[in-house]
Amino acid sequence: MTHTTQTQQAIFASFTVDEQALAQAQLEQHITQQGEVVATEEFTVIEISCYDYEIYVGDKLIASITYDHDEFITQRWVVSVNSTEVHRANSWAKCHSHVTWHHKQGTLPVQKQKVPANTTGNEVMAQIAVECEKFGFELLDDGIYNNDKKLGSAGCTDGRWWVRRASSDHQQQVPCDSGFDAMWSLSMVEVLPSVETKSCDELLDKPFDQLTSEEWKRLMEYQPLPESMVLVA
Repeated sequence: MTHTTQTQQAIFASFTVDEQALAQAQLEQHITQQGEVVATEEFTVIEISCYDYEIYVGDKLIASITYDHDEFITQRWVVSVNSTEVHRANSWAKCHSHVTWHHKQGTLPVQKQKVPANTTGNEVMAQIAVECEKFGFELLDDGIYNNDKKLGSAGCTDGRWWVRRASSDHQQQVPCDSGFDAMWSLSMVEVLPSVETKSCDELLDKPFDQLTSEEWKRLMEYQPLPESMVLVA
């Protein structure tokens, strides 16, 4: 009976040791993995002013550090999250250490991210008007014009700029980077001067560097009459 009990105790003790070793190994693995995650995080400090800083991890704001100018305060540097004070210290470095340490431990309050304001239609039209003025274009209700000829239109939807050329067969909105880029794209639209068409003889007397592409095309197709067919007064 005693032998059986000792054997059972030995088996139970062995099982307990194995279970503890497994738990310890899992804990160490978790700590290692967490350390690797934290190691990949890069803290970036954005200086708004010499008394105002924002702390980022990647592209996410996690906290801000500001200076309290109250003359009765001894710990002037303040850590804030969501505009709420969470820590004070007598130096900026201590505040920064507080932010990084608590962020790594997961005990720093979660900062709500700023939601970019949507650009209103009036703001878009105002910016388009400014860019049109730079290029000498005219902004009308139905589009953008140059020398009384419609070039197309431009706009900004959900923060993304686009341009639509009047000469496009499908009238598709082509993405672009800014209002300036939209005007630049429209400036590439060929606009012929609103003047009477000149004869080919007149075009031959015109400096080559002043010829439009349409005038060049006309000259390429131009065939002068044979001298025998020219009437002499």
